[in-house]
Amino acid sequence: MLNAEIDLYGVFVPSLLALMLLAFAMTAGLRALLARLGFYRMVWHRSLFNLALYLIVLGSVVSLARWLQS
Repeated sequence: MLNAEIDLYGVFVPSLLALMLLAFAMTAGLRALLARLGFYRMVWHRSLFNLALYLIVLGSVVSLARWLQS
């Protein structure tokens, strides 16, 4: 799936885009949960933390997709 492209009505979209959207949705859920728990009171720079969280989730999603592909 990672080297493939997704055909959306004649427009070829990289499969990484689908994985990025999935990671973004998962990160949005995690951010809402962390905000509800009050975790952001302990974070120095919220934007940098959110970026790092997104990159960790994206790396996990890509790694899981590669593992499921093999």
